[in-house]
Amino acid sequence: MLWPFNRFRNPAVPRGTIEAIYGMIVAQAREPAFYADLHVRDTVNGRFDLLILHLWLVLRRLQPAPGGSGLSQALFDRFCADMDDNLREMGVGDLTVPKRMQAFGEAFYGRTSAYDLAFEAGDEALAQALSRNVFNGEFPESAKLLAAYVRQTSDALKALDDAVITGGSWSFPKPMVAAGASA
Repeated sequence: MLWPFNRFRNPAVPRGTIEAIYGMIVAQAREPAFYADLHVRDTVNGRFDLLILHLWLVLRRLQPAPGGSGLSQALFDRFCADMDDNLREMGVGDLTVPKRMQAFGEAFYGRTSAYDLAFEAGDEALAQALSRNVFNGEFPESAKLLAAYVRQTSDALKALDDAVITGGSWSFPKPMVAAGASA
């Protein structure tokens, strides 16, 4: 289980590696094709949903890698710190931040649990989980395309050597090319 703000337990994870991997996750979650072509809502919530989806994909791949557990924890800690920073930048008060962080944690664990179960259950279940969490039940075809992208991205990450994935020297596939849709 990942616990927020445990960065002091694992000082062996290079901060530059965490920043590189987290930066790739954030950049991919902001990829315009998700919003323009797949109908993901271009809102704070829509971007948060894609951030969680990509973080889940990376954490899922890191877990079996040597040192992946510590790297996963450090990456999750970075995500929590980023969410905290974003709340404060948006003007959320100090007394409200912990409540909002708890809501972020619940959203993260709820979605990743649903994605884990759906991923194992097959493409239709994965598309349904994405439809509920990313598309609010709308755009079923987009959910299917996003599910195909998730599968391809998972396969691409799985094919990477452990040293490459833990070193942060890789990139995500393009969303529309990976999903098989026309650009």
